[in-house]
Amino acid sequence: MSMKLRVMLVDDRDERVELLRVPLMAAGHEIIARVHPEDDLQARVQEWKPDIIIVDMDSPSRDTLEQMRCITRDQPRPIVMFAESEDRNLIHDAVQAGVSAYIVDGLGHKRVIPILEVAIARFNEFQNLRRELEETRLSLAERRMLDRAKALLMEQRGWTEKQAYQALRKMAMDRNLRMGQVAEQLVAMFELMGLEPRT
Repeated sequence: MSMKLRVMLVDDRDERVELLRVPLMAAGHEIIARVHPEDDLQARVQEWKPDIIIVDMDSPSRDTLEQMRCITRDQPRPIVMFAESEDRNLIHDAVQAGVSAYIVDGLGHKRVIPILEVAIARFNEFQNLRRELEETRLSLAERRMLDRAKALLMEQRGWTEKQAYQALRKMAMDRNLRMGQVAEQLVAMFELMGLEPRT
């Protein structure tokens, strides 16, 4: 791991902090904040903007997991959780909340950095998949909008589907916009005029 990580540590046990601090510092990383699990974790993430969050607790509470879920949704970043609990439901809930790695009884000096590297790789892969899915959804939404715009042009102007498509394409090129954007504008204009395609 070549980049220096800014780490936010969430823990409730002083004696285990050293087990994390030593390997992190040796690898050139920095613990920029240490917060208690009952703190407002979302606010602390917003304040400190860490590269990664390490949660070190015996058994994460429902409140902690809910905060992890909100962070994953609103301020996504890798989350590594070191815990004592082997409860399968808890592990499942942690992963569902966005935890990139849930490690049971694995807090050893030599293991910390490799675990972080795997967690970051998994997080980046998940983010890429999420982005691709979002792009696919956007593409599908634009295609549906394009179909509506073509149907309106065909009905209102008496054009063929090919003519309607070519008109939309030309408008997009002339305005330096995507066809989906032009289609959306056109549909909005027709809706203002009270015109809808027949189904």
